[in-house]
Amino acid sequence: MELTQLEYFLTAARLQHMTMAAKALNITQPALSHSITKLESELGIPLFERNGRNIQLNRYGKMFVKWVEQALQDIKNGMQEIEEWIHPDQGIISMSYLNILGVDRVPSLIRDYRVDHPEVRFELKQGNNGDIDEHLETGHSDLMITSRETIMDNHEWIIIEKTPLYIVVSSTHPFAGRESLSLLELSGEPFVGLKNNCGLKATLTSRFQNTGFMLTSTYDAEDLATVAGFIKAGLGVSVLPQTLGLMLDGLAWIPIQEEGWYWEIGLKWRKDRYLSPATKRFIAYVEQTSPVAESEE
Repeated sequence: MELTQLEYFLTAARLQHMTMAAKALNITQPALSHSITKLESELGIPLFERNGRNIQLNRYGKMFVKWVEQALQDIKNGMQEIEEWIHPDQGIISMSYLNILGVDRVPSLIRDYRVDHPEVRFELKQGNNGDIDEHLETGHSDLMITSRETIMDNHEWIIIEKTPLYIVVSSTHPFAGRESLSLLELSGEPFVGLKNNCGLKATLTSRFQNTGFMLTSTYDAEDLATVAGFIKAGLGVSVLPQTLGLMLDGLAWIPIQEEGWYWEIGLKWRKDRYLSPATKRFIAYVEQTSPVAESEE
């Protein structure tokens, strides 16, 4: 059964005349008759009562025409939806991101992009590191904004932002007045860490491994906001990026004396997967506008 057969059938059903239907379809009358006969043969039943060139739907034809109309409309809707998705100026960009980035980084990026591309829509999903990794790998999202440490061989990557990391303590902590602090000075302090599903976890683990010094977590939180809350309550110290959503009253942010302590955030996608023109245009925008865009080392 072919799509043209169904279109021919609907036209014949609507006009109820083979010659008129063939003219409307811009085909010969024998070609139309052959198509409908073939369709009836495939279904195993006649669809029309015939009287010369005049035709009329029988009860099977009336039954079938409703489903064909619905099917063709569904196909039309599907084609329209695909067109909306892939159109570079009016398409849909599917993107996942870490929860903490939804406070400022992601909304700012989308706002700035839509200044020049106001008709583009974003389909957004947020979650912890495990959630958004699954979105990308299963194809539910085409793009992901996350930490650099999560990239793999089949991923492409563009740096969006390098955010300095700070030692964070309660404002009542003895370290609160320090202008800078070495991580070695945190030895013996209760440390508020992160569970593996948090995007910053891999960054902190990598940085600590490079220094040869590791702190043992007294608490492991699910997200960065919880870490900030524990610190404010005086339950420990930690290392955090100074981003909106974490800037709570009662916290002291102290620069780290050791070099290289920053959180690298970027745009990630799979190199082996199709990307729509709208998505490719957004990637190009990020690459052109990122203040820290650079080649991957």
